[in-house]
Amino acid sequence: MKPPFQQALGIIRQLNRHGYEAYFVGGAVRDLLLGRPIGDVDIATSALPDEVMAIFPKTIDVGSKHGTVVVVHEGTAYEVTTFRTDGDYEDHRRPESVTFVRSLEEDLKRRDFTMNAIAMDEHGTIIDPFGGQEAIEKRLICTVGEADARFREDALRMMRAVRFVSQLGFSLAIDTKKAIIANAPLLAHISVERMTMEMEKLLAGPFAAEALPLLAETGLSTYLPGLAEKGEWLRRAAAYRWPWLAAREERWALLCHALGVKESRPFLRAWKLPNKVIDEAGAILATLAAVPEPAAWTNEQLFLAGLKRALSVEVVRAALTGKPYEPQHDELRRRFAALPIKTKGELAVNGKVVIDWIGKPAGPWVKETLDAIWRAVVNGEVENEKERIYAWLMERSRTQEKNC
Repeated sequence: MKPPFQQALGIIRQLNRHGYEAYFVGGAVRDLLLGRPIGDVDIATSALPDEVMAIFPKTIDVGSKHGTVVVVHEGTAYEVTTFRTDGDYEDHRRPESVTFVRSLEEDLKRRDFTMNAIAMDEHGTIIDPFGGQEAIEKRLICTVGEADARFREDALRMMRAVRFVSQLGFSLAIDTKKAIIANAPLLAHISVERMTMEMEKLLAGPFAAEALPLLAETGLSTYLPGLAEKGEWLRRAAAYRWPWLAAREERWALLCHALGVKESRPFLRAWKLPNKVIDEAGAILATLAAVPEPAAWTNEQLFLAGLKRALSVEVVRAALTGKPYEPQHDELRRRFAALPIKTKGELAVNGKVVIDWIGKPAGPWVKETLDAIWRAVVNGEVENEKERIYAWLMERSRTQEKNC
């Protein structure tokens, strides 16, 4: 048994010793079967939340009402959830009630896709009552039970299905895709924040190019912020190298560019992204427009962008063109290292010094003068030393007076 499961095995065995069933479930089991890196290990058990908390010395009640308790075992936190069935779904998102049961199969039956409805016991034996292994072998995303019913219960599952296309490179089963098309309008019941979480995972997936056109094909894009009229653009987005992008700001910048979004801020705000992400994605796009090709970088543009943003600009450009970005990254790192200053804070003078030198009241001219100074320093016109800058500034003032 692989280490992530081995480390949690003590919880399974402790529950078994007390007469309860306990199994590894969900994405970790799926990823084990796929040979993918295993993330969080979750456990399902016939023990009720109070029974779980009575067995283990260190637990955290994170949702016992819905059956979930966190058990801290050997310094690691694991979610342990009681077998349950869901009541009616009141808002196409969450059940109005849950009922605890003692049957693993009943618990697995409520899950979204067959590949996620697989369990594994302490001996590594796979329990797969709904054909999840077959779906994995065929690389298909299939719902557990009737697809229409699953999506009417929780409309976010439709976004999850497309997100799994991006993450796993699977295809949507025919009945699953048909049900998404039929139920796409239900996505209007889902909060923007929930949709954004799924969209970010989709954009970060290695098969995002395959998943993005599906948003248009299934009609889901009609109910996503800013995408209602972008069906053809989403199809074109399949041509770009999405896996090359490591940062979320880069991915959102590429999406804006791919969709022909003229004003990125309103578009990104509609997704309720953090201001930091909105600002940086916008700055990447603005710099990409200002530097139309890798050879067009000036010292001033590199200084203003900073190395991190400059590298982001080139990786977004590379994702658009399909050309390798490593040579541009190497060149930008070399040039940035050679700049005499890396930030305005490293300038040898400040506004107070400039005011003392010129002898005028403070005003917009101070910023204009400081901008002229850092540009001169960055371009090698003057060394970043106070005396040299003073001499350069006095000469500049005399020249300006003569020209006037």
